[in-house]
Amino acid sequence: MNIGQVAKSSGIPVKTIRYYEEIGFIRPDRDANGYRNFDDRDLHKLAFIGRARSLGFTIEECRALLALYEDQSRASADVKRLAMDHLKDIDAKIAALKSMRDTLSDLVTSCAGDDRPDCPILNDLAGR
Repeated sequence: MNIGQVAKSSGIPVKTIRYYEEIGFIRPDRDANGYRNFDDRDLHKLAFIGRARSLGFTIEECRALLALYEDQSRASADVKRLAMDHLKDIDAKIAALKSMRDTLSDLVTSCAGDDRPDCPILNDLAGR
């Protein structure tokens, strides 16, 4: 498969596939003319990485997950630990977003939103 075909099959943009090759996630063969030639294994890896990225795993976490996937002697506890750490990060981000939402909601509620220049939202942003 060429890069366009593998992009269409995997749902991953060509530019991202080139980046994944650059960082060593995949290593497609090269034809005599220099074009990349992807096989089913490359497509499977791209789908794996794409799914992991859609769950918010970082590039380095994807690298670790891919290594664990390819290691037949892996312990599932290692995979679970990595996923649990990521879940904790997600929970922390959710808590931070909820806090931001609550603060902004309070500010919006406290603003009259009328023709007067006084605005609690701007005062808060200015640290007053």
